[in-house]
Amino acid sequence: MSDADDMLPGEFGAAARLSPKALRLYAEHGLLIPAAVDPATGYRRYHRDQIPSGRLIARLRTLNLPLARIATLVTLGPQARQAELRAWLAAQESQLRHRRGLIEALDAGSRPTTSTPTLRTRPPRKLLCRELRVHIDELEEFVADSQQRIRARLQATGLSSDGPALVHFHGFVTHDSDGPVEVAVPFTGAVEPVDDLWVRLSPAGTDACLPLAGAEARFPDILVAYEALEAWIDAHRLVSIASPVEVRPGTDGAVLDITYPVATNEGS
Repeated sequence: MSDADDMLPGEFGAAARLSPKALRLYAEHGLLIPAAVDPATGYRRYHRDQIPSGRLIARLRTLNLPLARIATLVTLGPQARQAELRAWLAAQESQLRHRRGLIEALDAGSRPTTSTPTLRTRPPRKLLCRELRVHIDELEEFVADSQQRIRARLQATGLSSDGPALVHFHGFVTHDSDGPVEVAVPFTGAVEPVDDLWVRLSPAGTDACLPLAGAEARFPDILVAYEALEAWIDAHRLVSIASPVEVRPGTDGAVLDITYPVATNEGS
């Protein structure tokens, strides 16, 4: 490397359109390491050949890409890098569509549902359960697979497996959030849990219930129904005391019932 090709950080930063802070950051993360560092003074030198890499990193950063992803992209050839960027862009566009649908559903929160919430007594039950963290696009497959496994286990033990599936949402489940979801089927008798199936007791209580049919039961439109039921609970001075549960199938031909275990403010 000739001295003519050496560049001070300020010169190199100006040529690559990178600030001193950015140069230090990229050096720390191994993205753009100085060509030489004086062991006595710590002065850094860059090489003129590093300018294209510096400019590429600066352009990639304008996309708000994480540094770890940029570190991979700068090692690729132009065609491979473009393919990676197009795949990233497609994922961003898909995420934007999902968020637009969510916003539109939330914007429709004042729209009335086709059914009216009611209170329903919940008997004590034994449940055979399975739980997993899932995103919304994984939910239906997980629920179907869990139902099949739970019902098969009950049948193998000689117990009835005809009860509705209870899908407990212990966290938010969206395209961006993988909340814990518990699928359970009530049963009477005794069963030995196997693999990732387990048994728990569900106490008696009271549920606020809202049956849903058709498109109302699909995400993201179902969020409107959740908001409607939550507003009804608040208006009737009730308190949600546990995770919401979707009962599948619902009552009277409904696709599902949204239920919240509730108590009054007085604790009754």
